[in-house]
Amino acid sequence: MTSESTSAGSSAGDRAAAPTGERAAPPPEPPEEPAVCDHCGDRFADEHLLALHRGRAHADRLSEAERAAYREAREEERDDLRLFRIKALGLLLLIYFGFIYVYAFVL
Repeated sequence: MTSESTSAGSSAGDRAAAPTGERAAPPPEPPEEPAVCDHCGDRFADEHLLALHRGRAHADRLSEAERAAYREAREEERDDLRLFRIKALGLLLLIYFGFIYVYAFVL
């Protein structure tokens, strides 16, 4: 195992400690050393983004640990997007019915 794969494991453990449905707050300052892709040298803010990159760009060259990190990051990203879509839909409905309500009292 490389140092990147061990640090990815600790990062995934940190994310798992956060309550379900809530993503950990971003760090107040950028990390001193960004996560670097071993295959192409691209830099990422954290191991979560690196795992997503590896799974999308280098799927054929991943170890089993990197595949597991990608699957976990993809599931977390999917859940975050689903929550965002639900919140956006709720906000749009609130605005829509708010305008209808205002329109009904103006006439």
